[in-house]
Formats: sequence, C-alpha cells, structure tokens
Amino acid sequence: MITLNEYLKEKYGCKVYKLSLSADVTCPNRDGTLSDKGCAFCSQGGSGEFSADRNKSIPEQIAEARKRVRNKIRNGKYIAYFQSFSNTYAPVTYLRTIYYEAIAPEDVIVLSIATRPDCLNDEVLSLLDEINHIKPVWVEFGLQTIHEATAERINRCYPLSAYEDSVRKLREIDIDIITHVILGLPGESEEMMLETVDYAAHSGIQGIKLQLLQILKGTAFEEEYKQGLIPVMTLDEYTALLKKALRKIPDEVIIHRLTGDGPKSLLIAPKWCADKKTVLNTLRKELFS
Repeated sequence: MITLNEYLKEKYGCKVYKLSLSADVTCPNRDGTLSDKGCAFCSQGGSGEFSADRNKSIPEQIAEARKRVRNKIRNGKYIAYFQSFSNTYAPVTYLRTIYYEAIAPEDVIVLSIATRPDCLNDEVLSLLDEINHIKPVWVEFGLQTIHEATAERINRCYPLSAYEDSVRKLREIDIDIITHVILGLPGESEEMMLETVDYAAHSGIQGIKLQLLQILKGTAFEEEYKQGLIPVMTLDEYTALLKKALRKIPDEVIIHRLTGDGPKSLLIAPKWCADKKTVLNTLRKELFS
C-alpha cells in the first residue's frame, strides 16, 4: 500500500501540495437537469468549502491558495485541484481557458479535476487528452457506492454503467482516475461497503479516496440524522472497517484519503472526526504500525 504523499515524494522528490481552486460551475444534480437537490451528503459548497474564492480569476485563486500553504512548503510543487461541484460541466471553451490557466505556473505539476462520470462528453475528453500531453491530468469521480438502492437513496442520479463507461474512456487516453467511496452510508452493511471498495479498487483506477460519512449542515442527510434515521460510526468502528477495506486494494492503487476533514462549522456528526490530529494519529498507529 502506498499513500499519495509517499507517491508524490518518490516521483517528484519534494513535498507536493494541492491548491484548491473553484471553476465557478454547478452540477446537473443541482441545476434541474437531473435533480435540484444534489447528493444527500453534499454540502451547499459542493464539497469544496476549502476552495479559493470563486469570484476571482484562476491566477488570483492560485496566488490566494499559495498563501495558505506558504508556511508549510519550501521549494515544493503543486497540484491544481478543481474540487467543488462538477468541474467538466461547462462549455469546453470555458474549460479550456481555466484549465490552461491552472497549469500555466511551472511549479504546478498536475491538473486534478473532480467531476461526475456522466459529465464527460467527447469534446471534454479531447481537451483532457490534449492537456494530459502537457502535464498529467487526474480525474476524480464520486462513485460512493456500487449498490443501486443506496445510490438512489443518496440521489446520485447516475447508474453504475456511466461510471464504467467513463473509466474505460479515460483509460483509453491514459488519464489517471481517482474514485471516491463513502463508508457508512445508511442502509449499507459492512459487507456492502467492502464490496464497493473491492469493485472500485479493481475497476481500472489509479487512486482511491475512502471517506467517512459525515453529516453536514444544509444537506438532505441532516434532517434524516436528526430523526434518528442515520447512524454514524465511532472512531474504533471506522478504524476496524478501514483495516478490512485496505486489504481489498491492490498495492498499485494509491491511497489518496483515509477519512475526511470537512469544515467544523458545518459538521454535525460524528464530532470525533473534527479532531484531525487525533484521528490521523489513531489511523497511523492502527493501520501502519
């Protein structure tokens, strides 16, 4: 098993940090194309609360993001990361502009794009292929689960076949894929969660993000949680599950995330995950010692 930090340090010989940028886009699951509700777990910021100011240009956002990590990085490199909402869901002329602005700095060594598998038309694929010949492009998909009943409950609004089709198309043009999986979705047994991890890890991807289910303010899950309809895991339960999940992941698949640290101002439950230092220390001790 190799973590993202280990992979990047080995490949580039230095510390690499993400610059979280905003493409100022929306999502077909929010604008009424598929739904106007969004995914049940997704915050109003489209899971991009740490992104730079969407009202600023990409060069301005990069400068702003650099300031946030300047005390942590010396002579390092950066990943330009479009995180919030669906970052291929826009006219390709606009995407071309912001993507090229994002990779323009010499010390930006990767373009990482979070999106949905149903938001990759031929024009966008062609653009990604073009840029991938200049600097590496990563595409991140929020799969979350392979179980259709759960996908319907979380209002994902795309079938598993869409994910499979987009993974195939991206691999045909040699673009790396990172898949997000949420552990602890309501109604799922441990066996179901592990089935999703196993499927995702063997679906042709190069990286995986394992995310603890968090209940955030302003989401559909907030009300369900308050009604007692959604349980959340303890740290011990989550750690035990991660141990089993990691056994499903081939050595060549890079671990990009083992949990999540959403904004404390929005976090409703579980409260323990807000203590990032304690969580990471516990995971290191239990998983890597």
